[in-house]
Amino acid sequence: MPDIRAEKGDLLLRQARGSDEIAACQRLRYRVFYEELGAEPLGDMAQRRMDIDRFDDICDHLVVVRRDAAEENGNDSVRLSDGSLIGTYRLLRQEVAEAHGGFYTQAEFDIAPLIASHPNHRFLELGRSCVLKTHRTRPVVELLWQGIWDYVRAHDLHVMLGCASLEGTDPRQHELALSFLAGASAPPEWSVRAQPGHRVEMRRLPPEVIDHRQALKHLPPLIKGYLRLGCYIGEGAVIDRQFNTIDVLIILPISAINARYFEHFGAPNG
Repeated sequence: MPDIRAEKGDLLLRQARGSDEIAACQRLRYRVFYEELGAEPLGDMAQRRMDIDRFDDICDHLVVVRRDAAEENGNDSVRLSDGSLIGTYRLLRQEVAEAHGGFYTQAEFDIAPLIASHPNHRFLELGRSCVLKTHRTRPVVELLWQGIWDYVRAHDLHVMLGCASLEGTDPRQHELALSFLAGASAPPEWSVRAQPGHRVEMRRLPPEVIDHRQALKHLPPLIKGYLRLGCYIGEGAVIDRQFNTIDVLIILPISAINARYFEHFGAPNG
């Protein structure tokens, strides 16, 4: 297994090691998704204060650790052996997904035809992006991207995909952002539709009334980052009532990324 590791000041990015560190990621996700953002816990999640699903055991998990953060011990911090866990990202490679029943994303978006139509491409699903509110800073985000690039390069992957979310479940509150994102829909060879029965229309405003600058202000930083890299957006959104979000599909072929973005991180397949 490649050693994915990067540092920036007192921050360290690496892969989670073993079940105890995956459990720490699940506790961090619970704090952010459920206690901060209002997701609805299932089963015994609330009792355990952990966000858990069947994919955790088959995924790789990136972690960002703030080293020597002993002062956070009394603030209910999630601790690893080398510091406080402040961020995590879940990664699922195509061959692993196919050996265990498919991708998480397939429940919301019909990605199977896309994958079947690109037999020479290896897909990576990104999910459960999570950073403590007090640490949502550029260095942390850059470390997570560094980890993803290194992971893509190490495993010779060609396409990244996954759900990205807008807070809340009322599309009317996001009509500007959704209409704007509909304008970044994928070309036919990369097109994916939301699953029948779950699809919410994204084109809610006429194109001529969309203020692109205002729309960008209403987008989460994660989605704006994907757009800057050159991602495509799937057709239709999905309301995720468990997580209190409206989800859109991000499709990012490595070949579509502008080369200037690799100057800092290095080309993934270079």
